Amino acid sequence: QVRLVESGGGLVQAGGSLRLSCAASGSIFSINVMGWYRQAPGKQRELVATITSYYSTKYADSVKGRFTISRDNAKNTVYLHMNSLKSEDTAVYYCNAPGVVTRQRVALDAWGQGTLVTVSS
Repeated sequence: QVRLVESGGGLVQAGGSLRLSCAASGSIFSINVMGWYRQAPGKQRELVATITSYYSTKYADSVKGRFTISRDNAKNTVYLHMNSLKSEDTAVYYCNAPGVVTRQRVALDAWGQGTLVTVSS
Protein backbone atom coordinates (compact mmCIF):
# COMPACT_ATOMS: atom_id res chain seq x y z
CA GLN A 1 0.00 0.00 0.00
CA VAL A 2 2.83 2.41 0.88
CA ARG A 3 6.40 1.96 -0.29
CA LEU A 4 9.59 3.85 0.53
CA VAL A 5 12.37 3.56 -2.04
CA GLU A 6 15.86 4.82 -1.19
CA SER A 7 18.71 5.75 -3.49
CA GLY A 8 22.02 7.58 -3.46
CA GLY A 9 24.19 5.35 -1.31
CA GLY A 10 27.67 4.38 -2.39
CA LEU A 11 31.38 4.76 -1.79
CA VAL A 12 32.81 8.18 -1.00
CA GLN A 13 36.13 9.38 0.38
CA ALA A 14 36.43 11.07 3.76
CA GLY A 15 35.59 14.75 3.55
CA GLY A 16 33.34 14.21 0.58
CA SER A 17 29.61 14.64 0.15
CA LEU A 18 26.68 12.45 -0.74
CA ARG A 19 22.93 12.93 -1.09
CA LEU A 20 20.44 10.23 -0.18
CA SER A 21 16.87 10.26 -1.47
CA CYS A 22 13.76 8.43 -0.31
CA ALA A 23 10.56 8.55 -2.32
CA ALA A 24 7.25 7.43 -0.86
CA SER A 25 4.62 6.02 -3.18
CA GLY A 26 1.23 4.39 -2.91
CA SER A 27 -2.14 5.39 -1.55
CA ILE A 28 -0.88 8.29 0.55
CA PHE A 29 -3.05 10.93 2.16
CA SER A 30 -0.43 12.60 4.31
CA ILE A 31 3.03 12.17 5.81
CA ASN A 32 3.84 14.20 8.89
CA VAL A 33 7.31 13.20 10.12
CA MET A 34 9.98 11.61 7.94
CA GLY A 35 13.40 10.61 9.15
CA TRP A 36 16.66 8.83 8.53
CA TYR A 37 18.18 6.10 10.67
CA ARG A 38 21.52 4.37 10.26
CA GLN A 39 23.06 1.15 11.48
CA ALA A 40 26.77 0.41 11.46
CA PRO A 41 28.14 -3.14 11.82
CA GLY A 42 27.93 -4.30 15.42
CA LYS A 43 25.97 -1.25 16.53
CA GLN A 44 22.33 -0.47 17.23
CA ARG A 45 20.24 1.44 14.75
CA GLU A 46 20.30 5.14 15.59
CA LEU A 47 18.17 8.08 14.59
CA VAL A 48 20.09 10.51 12.39
CA ALA A 49 17.60 13.25 11.55
CA THR A 50 13.89 14.01 11.30
CA ILE A 51 11.79 16.55 9.47
CA THR A 52 8.11 17.42 9.79
CA SER A 53 5.70 18.40 7.05
CA TYR A 54 6.24 21.98 8.21
CA TYR A 55 10.01 21.60 7.74
CA SER A 56 10.97 21.57 11.40
CA THR A 57 14.20 19.56 11.74
CA LYS A 58 16.15 17.71 14.41
CA TYR A 59 19.60 16.10 14.21
CA ALA A 60 21.71 13.69 16.16
CA ASP A 61 24.66 15.45 17.79
CA SER A 62 27.08 13.33 15.77
CA VAL A 63 25.88 14.78 12.45
CA LYS A 64 24.76 18.27 13.47
CA GLY A 65 26.39 20.89 11.27
CA ARG A 66 27.39 18.34 8.63
CA PHE A 67 24.12 16.74 7.51
CA THR A 68 20.98 18.47 6.27
CA ILE A 69 17.57 16.83 6.00
CA SER A 70 15.01 18.26 3.59
CA ARG A 71 11.80 17.22 1.89
CA ASP A 72 9.66 17.89 -1.14
CA ASN A 73 6.04 17.38 -0.11
CA ALA A 74 4.80 17.51 -3.71
CA LYS A 75 7.03 14.53 -4.54
CA ASN A 76 6.63 12.77 -1.17
CA THR A 77 10.41 12.63 -1.04
CA VAL A 78 12.88 13.19 1.79
CA TYR A 79 16.58 13.86 1.29
CA LEU A 80 19.68 13.64 3.43
CA HIS A 81 22.55 15.86 2.30
CA MET A 82 25.74 14.59 3.89
CA ASN A 83 28.83 16.79 3.92
CA SER A 84 32.28 16.44 5.48
CA LEU A 85 31.80 12.70 5.68
CA LYS A 86 33.84 10.69 8.15
CA SER A 87 34.64 6.99 8.31
CA GLU A 88 32.35 6.84 11.35
CA ASP A 89 29.43 7.67 9.05
CA THR A 90 29.77 4.32 7.31
CA ALA A 91 26.47 2.50 7.80
CA VAL A 92 23.30 1.30 6.18
CA TYR A 93 20.93 4.26 6.08
CA TYR A 94 17.18 3.68 6.38
CA CYS A 95 14.32 6.01 5.55
CA ASN A 96 11.36 6.02 7.95
CA ALA A 97 7.90 7.56 7.96
CA PRO A 98 6.35 6.56 11.29
CA GLY A 99 2.94 8.08 10.70
CA VAL A 100 1.89 7.74 7.07
CA VAL A 101 -1.86 8.16 6.66
CA THR A 102 -3.29 6.40 3.62
CA ARG A 103 -6.20 7.63 1.54
CA GLN A 104 -8.24 5.01 3.39
CA ARG A 105 -7.24 6.82 6.61
CA VAL A 106 -5.08 4.00 7.90
CA ALA A 107 -1.92 4.95 9.82
CA LEU A 108 1.27 3.08 8.90
CA ASP A 109 4.87 2.95 10.08
CA ALA A 110 6.77 2.69 6.79
CA TRP A 111 10.45 1.79 6.28
CA GLY A 112 12.75 1.80 3.30
CA GLN A 113 14.98 -1.11 2.33
CA GLY A 114 18.18 0.64 3.34
CA THR A 115 21.07 2.00 1.30
CA LEU A 116 24.74 1.44 2.12
CA VAL A 117 27.07 4.40 2.59
CA THR A 118 30.77 3.58 2.79
CA VAL A 119 33.26 6.32 3.65
CA SER A 120 36.89 5.52 2.91
CA SER A 121 39.85 7.16 4.64
